[in-house]
Amino acid sequence: MADITTTELRQRLQAGETPHLIDVREPWEHEEGRIPTAQNIPLGTLPDKLDDLDAWKDQEIIVQCKSGSRSSQAKTFLTQQGFTNVRNLLGGYTEYSAGGN
Repeated sequence: MADITTTELRQRLQAGETPHLIDVREPWEHEEGRIPTAQNIPLGTLPDKLDDLDAWKDQEIIVQCKSGSRSSQAKTFLTQQGFTNVRNLLGGYTEYSAGGN
């Protein structure tokens, strides 16, 4: 599945969509600033949360971090676990919070 830009995500959120959004940053990073509706599951704990995410296996999941590196790892991991529609937020929270793309 193709990754998603911050502009596309912002447009979808403004249109009232509520995609499954997972923030793989650490809790303190999530507390400093977050994208509305993002669920915080730090990258290191993602393997322990697979059962919680099982219902989303064939639904779109957008993973995000600060810049896109950790979320890229999360996308790879989830895809390897059988998730079929995982997208990485390009530029991560840094770009999203700056309002750019």
